[in-house]
Amino acid sequence: MADRPLTIKRPEAFGRVAVLMGGLSAEREVSLKSGAQVLDGLRGRGIDAFGVDAQANVLEQLTDQGFDRVFNILHGTGGEDGVLQGALDVLGLPYTGSGVMASSLGMDKWRTKLIWQAAGLPVPEFAPVDEQSDVDGVIAQLRLPLFVKPANEGSSVGVTKVSRAEELAPAIAVALRYDPLVLAEQFIGGGEYTVAVLQGEALPAIRIEAAGEFCDYDAKYLRDDTQYHCPCGLSVEREADLRRLALQGFSLLSCSGWGRVDFLLDETGNPYLMEVNTVPGMTDHSLVPMAARVAGIEFGELVWRILETSFEVRKGWKGFK
Repeated sequence: MADRPLTIKRPEAFGRVAVLMGGLSAEREVSLKSGAQVLDGLRGRGIDAFGVDAQANVLEQLTDQGFDRVFNILHGTGGEDGVLQGALDVLGLPYTGSGVMASSLGMDKWRTKLIWQAAGLPVPEFAPVDEQSDVDGVIAQLRLPLFVKPANEGSSVGVTKVSRAEELAPAIAVALRYDPLVLAEQFIGGGEYTVAVLQGEALPAIRIEAAGEFCDYDAKYLRDDTQYHCPCGLSVEREADLRRLALQGFSLLSCSGWGRVDFLLDETGNPYLMEVNTVPGMTDHSLVPMAARVAGIEFGELVWRILETSFEVRKGWKGFK
């Protein structure tokens, strides 16, 4: 994990801040909502912040308008996958969150799972699939029900729960609309949890209880009947284990600054790492602000502390001299 950032006392120390939002990914609308919340929170703390909708000329906008640093709240491809991070490194513009490698790995669910699996961390059984996959073989390996998902999307975009054999091929076709790399994943049925990470610390765990089959895009952002439990209901010891595992999974990918690690628990309470989010949502339905509130961190302080992570010195990049 990267070095801890400086503690900033005065809003002027941040300079002129671009809040990058929107973009061109399938998560554009979520990013715009997140960005609006972040922008209000930063301005409420006296920070000279400006919203920037990241279109094709985004790098030109950042340089022409004289920004000193970037609060990146671009979800999905182009903003969360290392592409933007590499461009900002070249420009010499500090930014929030993880660097190039961690962002790229974190966006790729397949390679994330391979790394965690190689390190001995628990992950659901999984297999890459495409339109040529042997349906019967996939089901024999993973059993029904199972999930099919694009490897490089977030917010449950393109995810399908498959309960019958005839549903598998159409589910793969849906996921392929969003990404050429698609995963089938074992169903783990003991509950969905998430742990936010902020400046090297794991925040209280949240248990997610969706009214539908699973916590899909609508459940996350549109419906009001999804329930979030924080405290999560686990014993103190079980939650501490979950938070330690979140930090371990986060660190193994070289993630830094802030983020969120998602889990599934089986029926006996054993945790399985699902994925990491290096630019999590910050909408009024989002989980990082919820966990922060339970930890005693109000939204203005949260976005301030995330912006502090733009002062981190990330390993492996010293900039052009």
